[in-house]
Amino acid sequence: MTIRLFNTLSKQKEDFVPTTSGRVGMYLCGPTVYSDAHLGHGKTAVAFDVIRRWFVYRNFKVRFVSNITDVGHITDETSDEGHDRIGERAKLEQLEPMEVAEKYMWNYFHDMEALNVQKPNIAPRATGHILEQIEMVETLIANGKAYERGGSVYFRVRSDPDYGKLSGRKIDELEVGTREDVREDKEDPLDFALWKFAEPEHLMRWKSPWGEGFPGWHIECSAMAIKYLGENFDIHAGGLDLQFPHHEAEIAQAEGAGYKFARYWMHGNMLTINGEKMSKSKGNFTTLQDFFATHDPMVLRLIYIQSHYRSVAELSADTITAATSVLSRFRETRREFVRKLELAMAGHDAAFEKKIDFARAQFETAMDDDFNTPEALAALFAMTKEFNAVAITNNKNSLEMGLETFDMLAGFVFGLFPANTSQATQGKDGLLEGLLEIAIEARKSYRLNRDFKSSDALRERLKTLGVQLEDTVDGTRWKLEA
Repeated sequence: MTIRLFNTLSKQKEDFVPTTSGRVGMYLCGPTVYSDAHLGHGKTAVAFDVIRRWFVYRNFKVRFVSNITDVGHITDETSDEGHDRIGERAKLEQLEPMEVAEKYMWNYFHDMEALNVQKPNIAPRATGHILEQIEMVETLIANGKAYERGGSVYFRVRSDPDYGKLSGRKIDELEVGTREDVREDKEDPLDFALWKFAEPEHLMRWKSPWGEGFPGWHIECSAMAIKYLGENFDIHAGGLDLQFPHHEAEIAQAEGAGYKFARYWMHGNMLTINGEKMSKSKGNFTTLQDFFATHDPMVLRLIYIQSHYRSVAELSADTITAATSVLSRFRETRREFVRKLELAMAGHDAAFEKKIDFARAQFETAMDDDFNTPEALAALFAMTKEFNAVAITNNKNSLEMGLETFDMLAGFVFGLFPANTSQATQGKDGLLEGLLEIAIEARKSYRLNRDFKSSDALRERLKTLGVQLEDTVDGTRWKLEA
């Protein structure tokens, strides 16, 4: 078994070889917590959650670190001009900056929980690692890679001959597009801030060797990734929009300070809504909470999974309808397994088990090839056909094998069954299942008393609510209409 992944640094697929055998160190750039997370944040989080789960499935021990940016992210991130996003939101909402950070950090974690995204092993906050950032800046100054001007410290981009190796940009090409209104205290317009002087009105400030100020945006990830994953760690991930300048700057800082940095770089692509990039100016900007107010979060998770992590995901009425249908089928397949197992007899269906093994092998091949979720999803969908075919048998051992496989691939790897998938569905789904079982018992009572009018009326009423009843030799079962 070999996992191959596309390394943005080398611009090609490579065999994944961990720094430490059997272990994966993975860093994902997390949110800047000044507003609620939007659909694009969800795509990145789900994409790398599935990748993390796949490493676990392949018996790796994963340390997953994802930061929280609660200081230093400037409104104009390409020129070091503007204001800190947290501070600006604090003024707008008339709160302390840390109140803003706390509010939107917990909102983000709640959104991730709704999407069934696993919590990071470590979620370091930039404000909790000011000392580590100052130490790295001091090292960069000592190494001639940075300089202080007026209480701010800047990285000398031209001191790094490899700057641009991740994004493929050339320093000479960057110079052509340089803004004219850059800070006068910079030696070079290309240089970026490692530490910023805090103006009197700036709310967030810390003491440093250069006076009171606050860290630049890029330095936090270099410092925290090395602190928790060590040098030469395995994977650094994030959205494609962070490739330049953020990730480029991270590499330059870490290597300029004398550290070996991430060996594999992975970037997830964007999300479009009805074929257009999401933006407030187009009126299609949607937060995760907005979506969850009217749709099942697992529908959105499935929409993300239907596209490869390096491809654009499309959200539209059609993709929502299609994902809802597929999710309904997966849930019905699982419910049918649970029902059949209650009546099953010991025994094996060799032909069925062979088909399940084949489908699982197809799933694994797809995921081992740069985490190809669309192909893996196709294999999983084909597997449901075999599940539905075996539902007419009572081979307990085969049914258990099928359910275990389905729970592992759809439930664990894809994360489509929140809570413990080895038990009956919990939460709202559990309430729905219980109420429908009561309705089925009521209909059964009507039929036993030959009150067919009431029985048919109940069935029709459920149908108008999107619930279809099917009478089988094993009793009445229900399923949700797509």
